[in-house]
Amino acid sequence: MSQANRPGPEVPSSRSGGAPPGERTYEHRPVMLGEVVEVFSTVPGGLVLDATVGGGGHARGLLSALPDLQLIGLDQDADAVVAAGHALRPYGARVQVVQGRFDHIDEVLDRLGVNELAGALFDLGVSSFQLDTPERGFSYRFDAPLDMRMDRSQPLTAALVVNDSTQEQLTRLFSLHGEPRFAGRISAAVVDARPVLTTRQLADVVSAAVPAAARRRGHPAKRVFQAVRAAVNSELEILPAAISSVVGRLSPGGRLVVISYHSGEDRAVKERLLYEATGGCTCPTGLPCVCGAVARVRLLNRGARKPSASEVAANPRAESARLRAAEALGREPR
Repeated sequence: MSQANRPGPEVPSSRSGGAPPGERTYEHRPVMLGEVVEVFSTVPGGLVLDATVGGGGHARGLLSALPDLQLIGLDQDADAVVAAGHALRPYGARVQVVQGRFDHIDEVLDRLGVNELAGALFDLGVSSFQLDTPERGFSYRFDAPLDMRMDRSQPLTAALVVNDSTQEQLTRLFSLHGEPRFAGRISAAVVDARPVLTTRQLADVVSAAVPAAARRRGHPAKRVFQAVRAAVNSELEILPAAISSVVGRLSPGGRLVVISYHSGEDRAVKERLLYEATGGCTCPTGLPCVCGAVARVRLLNRGARKPSASEVAANPRAESARLRAAEALGREPR
């Protein structure tokens, strides 16, 4: 079993820091912050895009450690935008926070008049604040309506995904997100139990569908909730194009960092970065390239970096994090 598929607690991203509306906060330490700062420490001075700014945890670390950088924070969650604006207020004109989904990066940057980036960061997944806010419906630890929308203005909810998808569609969805062994059993149980309208109901249906031995390895609903959340927010569908959009704006020597939290995300990131590192070359392996492909980045590590043992000990939610990074070789004219 891969590290990314190891059972454990619900794993949010590290998008944290600041005070959103109400009494709840985004307080949660940024995952692999030291590694992120290290990757960006050599980029040319300029503008960094934090494409999933959350409450501003990584953004604060970068702005504090690298005074030559400015930052644009992007997030589709309106509460996160407020939290990030609060957390990053001390950095004044060095920061701008805007609401938007990262498949709209080109549109947002064009509107802001930004043609070139020194770096970009994607910290994927769901934040601690979102998991710990019951009414958002992200967690199997609370009983709440099935929602899971990052952007609560969109019409598609988790309840619609669970109740309107065919059994075959649910099986494919659960298999893609790390539950291939029991995907068929779980999808059949969900269809039989419809309508499934709350998080507790979905968690109970999944748990009953999985053998007792498998339940002892961790809550069986973890991967199912990840899968439904990804479907609601089109996470894997929009990620590759968003990465390519950012690569196209990086200045030479600019760097891209992507932190993922489960195997489906990490696989999508790996495939897209390999595509950018080969220019999409279709020539047979071992032979000279004759297809005209042009690489746009070089990979900074052979594989994904993992959090240190000391970080995992201090913050168990960091265990499943995987960091991949690349450096721009050049930049297409715009």
